[in-house]
Amino acid sequence: MKKVIATEKAPKAIGPYSLAIEANGMIYISGQLGVNPETGTMVDGIEKQTEQVLKNMGAILEAAGCSYKNVVKCTVLLESMDNFKAMNEVYGRFFTEEAPARAAYGVVKLPLGGLVEIEAIAVKG
Repeated sequence: MKKVIATEKAPKAIGPYSLAIEANGMIYISGQLGVNPETGTMVDGIEKQTEQVLKNMGAILEAAGCSYKNVVKCTVLLESMDNFKAMNEVYGRFFTEEAPARAAYGVVKLPLGGLVEIEAIAVKG
């Protein structure tokens, strides 16, 4: 059985997908961009975008009854690998202990002109 996870504290999906799905105690969070959910606009710069992405993810985790401590895997997509160090510094402020497994990829382009997108998998309990 699956359950759709939604919250007004994160930006609405920009296509035919859910913000997150819960299935069998696992939370699958769709890729989040640096969009401010209050204004609907992308924030500027890699540091601010990474911070907003992770705040959006936090809101989704909260709606699922979880926190960053429940995250077991993240996938980071970067518009340029030149932004890896700056992204990593911000990312480390959100995952301070027992950081999840992670992969990071450079991609050609991200939706809405984003510089970073992060998806995650979390485990309840």
